[in-house]
Amino acid sequence: MKILFMGTPDFAVPSLRALLEAGHTICGAFTQPDKPKNRGMKLQASPVKEYALSENIPVFQPVKLRDGTALACIRELDPELIVVAAYGRILPEDILAYPRYGCINVHSSLLPKYRGAAPINWAILNGEKETGVTIMHMAPELDAGDIIAQRATPIGPNETAPELFDRLAQMGGELLAETVAQIQAGTAPRRTQDAAQATYAPMLSRELSPLDWSRPAQALHDQVRGLLPWPAAVAEFGGIRCKVLSTDVLEDTTDSAPGTVVEAGKAGILMACGGGSLLRVRELQPDGKKRMAAADFLRGHPLSPG
Repeated sequence: MKILFMGTPDFAVPSLRALLEAGHTICGAFTQPDKPKNRGMKLQASPVKEYALSENIPVFQPVKLRDGTALACIRELDPELIVVAAYGRILPEDILAYPRYGCINVHSSLLPKYRGAAPINWAILNGEKETGVTIMHMAPELDAGDIIAQRATPIGPNETAPELFDRLAQMGGELLAETVAQIQAGTAPRRTQDAAQATYAPMLSRELSPLDWSRPAQALHDQVRGLLPWPAAVAEFGGIRCKVLSTDVLEDTTDSAPGTVVEAGKAGILMACGGGSLLRVRELQPDGKKRMAAADFLRGHPLSPG
């Protein structure tokens, strides 16, 4: 099948690779314009652009999708199907209506739950035990199109957002290849989403970062895992602001007030949390410093229990 691919970050690359490996003709790849990165502000190509160029796929980086130039380009490429995976742009209706087989999207949640920009992070932040990937027909409303296929997977109790991101990216590519084969054969199922069950996963912000020790340790552990790599959970230890990067929930309980240091040593910083629960901080990153074990932080900044 002749396919136009649209995607931007690392998550999208396995989907593009899976289509190539399945023998489809990729007539082009739409991706976000190059963006300045790091201190030198050098323009950085997206992972999809880098991979597409390595496979000799023509790359297009339209700044706007609604001024007619993107549609004119699509008409010239004349794809039978458009596949979208984390492109980061909303497609206008004239583009959605163009391909013979329509436009389908690879989304990293079990829709209708977690529509929106950060479904992987929010699934962890909310303490979900399961998530997955959905392949759906695209509609004008965000992530509201009819579902073609879904695949579920458990979320590990200590699995971080980047780890889950990588797993779902691979799952999405595998499920996409199977789904496109079904579309081509005319056997793809289709079911509408139950809008009453929809939940949303908005973009992350630094407002989500501060750890509130009055919350249960499990909720804080989920916050730490879910906010990686950005914006990351933050807390102060001995008056020093730190990103909290790795934690453990203990089965023991404490009578200490939430926010109290219960223990500080080789194993890390043990903090009292809401309901008498305990959270051990294993790795952190003080402002302006590198990531380090909490034990190493304590050598320069000793903390006393209580």
